[in-house]
Amino acid sequence: MKSGFIQNGYFLVLTFVTGLFYFCFYLVALSFSLSLSFLVVGIPLVTLVLRTTATFVQFERMQTKIYTDITTDPYDRKVITDESVWAQAKLELTDRRNWSAVFWLMRKFVIGLVSLVSAALLYVAPLAFLLTPLLYRYIDMNVIFMHVDTFGKSLFVMAVGAVLAAINFKLSDRLAKAIGGYTRSMIRQLNR
Repeated sequence: MKSGFIQNGYFLVLTFVTGLFYFCFYLVALSFSLSLSFLVVGIPLVTLVLRTTATFVQFERMQTKIYTDITTDPYDRKVITDESVWAQAKLELTDRRNWSAVFWLMRKFVIGLVSLVSAALLYVAPLAFLLTPLLYRYIDMNVIFMHVDTFGKSLFVMAVGAVLAAINFKLSDRLAKAIGGYTRSMIRQLNR
């Protein structure tokens, strides 16, 4: 149970990191390559950027399976290699699944922000409350509209931290499952 709680914490932080990466990568790469599309160089760049969506969706699928044990359908995407470079570029640019995948992956940034804030509330706050009896002498603490300046108040705050930690075991699991559900619905929509 404790390892699942820690694993959910890893998943929440990893969701933020991957969401930030997807958002920055697609924002910069698509802006750069689309701005160069009036030159001949931009169109192959857009094609290469859009080809990364399959890799990133598969990574999200594996990450969800490892951390939340939610099984999703495989993301089946057809890769055509017999065509010329320009025909492949046209297929990549007109495939709505590529653009949908970019949209779903960039939306992961917002989910990542929520998961980062949730990880701070679910993991850091109870830990700080539990360490209050050790820290109240050295740090001026105000917790729940109460100035912690005695050992009795610090024990009360520690008890509140223990209750929060017990509640957060379930909340972190539900939040991780909800984010895993997002990945499942993303792949389900992309496979249509």
